[in-house]
Amino acid sequence: MLISILTFRGFNELDSLIALGILNRIKKPDWRVNICSPENSVTSMNGVTVSAQSLLEDIPKSDAVIVGSGALTRDVVQNQEIMNMLKLDPARQLIAAQCSGTLILAKLGLLGKIPACTDLTTKPWVQEAGIEVLNTPFYAENNIATAGGCFSSQYLAAWIIAKTVGIESAAEAIHYVAPVGEKEEYVERAMRNIAKFIV
Repeated sequence: MLISILTFRGFNELDSLIALGILNRIKKPDWRVNICSPENSVTSMNGVTVSAQSLLEDIPKSDAVIVGSGALTRDVVQNQEIMNMLKLDPARQLIAAQCSGTLILAKLGLLGKIPACTDLTTKPWVQEAGIEVLNTPFYAENNIATAGGCFSSQYLAAWIIAKTVGIESAAEAIHYVAPVGEKEEYVERAMRNIAKFIV
């Protein structure tokens, strides 16, 4: 299982790295999670530089893809070279988008009539792209999921785990990262948000 977290220049650390941390709670020999970028390294909106573990041309090899968000997403969707490299296929991949990553899915035409979640800043741009924006943290249809708000990245990670390994493993991953004294509350909330979308 190869999971790629698309991480562009100006990325939001919370979106990419929280998902990375939760997804890596799964300890299986064939389970790999990587930061995937257009370049060998990418710098966040707050000046944190990370090395890419794969490049955009490797996307077709991925079983699941999270499209991360950031301060420069509108530049990404206007960059035709980058957009042409985003070879996403919901027929065989799980595809999830966080906050302004939803705008990328909209511009790629992957959402169609599927309503979506995004952050409040990106909401009008996603609406301009013809997508209904929900006032909820998480929504999924079939193999496409979207989330709105930085901390909702936990729902994307849990959804991918639940869809591929099982709902119990998703709950265990959330339990591990949840604050002490609030673990049951966090697990219950996460499972409540994703369980109805797990088929």
